[in-house]
Amino acid sequence: MKSLLLAAAVLMTPFVPVSGQFSKNRSSLNLEPGTFSVEGMTPKPVVLKVQLEAPLYPTSKFQGALGSFAPGTLVTLIAMSDTAYRVRGRARHGDVAGWIRQTDVISADPNLAANLKKLLERTQKVEELIRNRQVALGMTSEEVKTSLGKPSRTSAKINAQGKEEKLEFSIYERVPQTTTGRDAFGQLVQTVIYVKVEVGTLAVNFKDGVVSEIEETKGNPLGGGGVQIIPPPLFGF
Repeated sequence: MKSLLLAAAVLMTPFVPVSGQFSKNRSSLNLEPGTFSVEGMTPKPVVLKVQLEAPLYPTSKFQGALGSFAPGTLVTLIAMSDTAYRVRGRARHGDVAGWIRQTDVISADPNLAANLKKLLERTQKVEELIRNRQVALGMTSEEVKTSLGKPSRTSAKINAQGKEEKLEFSIYERVPQTTTGRDAFGQLVQTVIYVKVEVGTLAVNFKDGVVSEIEETKGNPLGGGGVQIIPPPLFGF
């Protein structure tokens, strides 16, 4: 039996964990190279305030202004690049969506751009883990359930240090098997079918909603590659 622990320091974060619904509402907007969508990655829309008169552009290259936002206008962030934000709001000539300079707006979070990039990187890693039906230290309980399915057993306890939860999962693989039979002409034919076989069980422990320990309780479902680690959720909008 193999037990893998995440050091307490990794779990220390000044941000509030967000919902595991990290990509359900991701914008389908066709974006320019070097930009990425923000819509759907945060638990609620990111609202920014225009500081000064802010020109609005059709691309993140700031060419050919479409109009401008008046100082004090509230806009909703929908995408970003290293220097620009794509926002939606009411400009002087009406409701529009376009690109403005990051320096033209202010946010309640002074590290907004850096934190959004960290969130994007984590989101991409989690999506890859879920596609491969894998689990990693730092995932939330909802992300683990999305990846591994419904747990076979759950337990939880609350103490002075917070809430601890344990989920147990049966891990299956589709194993090929060859069967022999006869076709419509009486000829012997072989057919490959796939059978669902349990290859092991995992016990996943959570500390305040984040994976802190993964234990192979039967078999070797983690394989020979060991456990993966991703940053815990780190958003506080």
